[in-house]
Amino acid sequence: MIEVFAAHAADYEAPRRRLIPCFDEFYGTAADLVGQRGASVRRVLDLGAGTGLLAAAVLERHPQAQLVLLDGSVEMLAEARKHLPSTSITTLVGDLGEALPAGPFDAVVSALAIHHLTDTAKRDLLARVHDVLRPEGAFVNAEQVAGPTPWHQDVYRERWRRDCRAAGATQDEIDAAEIRMRFDRCTDVATQLDWMRAAGLNDADCFFKHTQFAVLAGWRATTDTPT
Repeated sequence: MIEVFAAHAADYEAPRRRLIPCFDEFYGTAADLVGQRGASVRRVLDLGAGTGLLAAAVLERHPQAQLVLLDGSVEMLAEARKHLPSTSITTLVGDLGEALPAGPFDAVVSALAIHHLTDTAKRDLLARVHDVLRPEGAFVNAEQVAGPTPWHQDVYRERWRRDCRAAGATQDEIDAAEIRMRFDRCTDVATQLDWMRAAGLNDADCFFKHTQFAVLAGWRATTDTPT
């Protein structure tokens, strides 16, 4: 899977707005939620950071922040370093199944990455995310999600193709995106919110949704309840 994304690293970012027709609100909502509690945002971990699209949106709102970009693709991170200020980012090559960089972080964010994991791996990651967040720290996941039924899935995919064409995507771009989607292991919103709450993330909710694109967020409690 990493090889598929690495092969498209140099030309991955250009068609994003055509393949994510809700691009501005999708990434914008995620970046806004990072500072939703009003506390200072100084250290952020970006999981599956890719070419740094979400990191750029976070830095636009929080220019004082230091971001740690974690991704499995050397090529993707190289593209991120071209576009983001070197004084604001650290890049790490790593797998989401491995130990996370040491916290505490004011926020842990991710965009279009976690849906590549199995359900078991997603739940394990949520527990590790909780542990590296500071109290009241935010977890924000701008994600591709499954519909609640196969019928919804079919509707989502057809609407996505229609919206992409309307945004100017070529058939080749749509076909290439659908090849990458073969690696997806998407989970519906309700299930993911249940997992987030079980991991100790409070006020977990879906703050934006357009067919299969959703922004989910939750916050670590000020004081964790003993188990």
